[in-house]
Amino acid sequence: MIWQTVLLGVLGACAGGVISWGAVALIIGLGIVPRYASLTKTAEHVRLYETVCTLGVFFGNLAFLYQGNLHLGTPGFLVYGLCAGIFLGSWIIALGEVVDVYAIMARRLGITRGIPLIILSMAVGKSLGSLLFFYKGWW
Repeated sequence: MIWQTVLLGVLGACAGGVISWGAVALIIGLGIVPRYASLTKTAEHVRLYETVCTLGVFFGNLAFLYQGNLHLGTPGFLVYGLCAGIFLGSWIIALGEVVDVYAIMARRLGITRGIPLIILSMAVGKSLGSLLFFYKGWW
């Protein structure tokens, strides 16, 4: 019985690791970590930043998987809040990069009219896809 629990824990950690490390790869692949390093003039520490980002994802995955109470106290939650804010800021920057891709694509394809309609159709498609996802119970 204990080996089944351990096996399920390892399997859950591996599955969560694949998803969360994919998110880290996206953040690093979009150049967000090097951008932070260049803004703070600490480019020599890029590998350290990438390692810390990966470790954060690993430990966050374990905390989510085992759902334990974390007794961190006020200083621990301040550090957590700072790290969570940096992570959220990274996703906001990544979203800005994606928005830039649409502007570049529209310019290269010569699209001058209908851009609001294209954006609206993408939003409607995403909304309908989400509604279908929840309606069919695919989660």
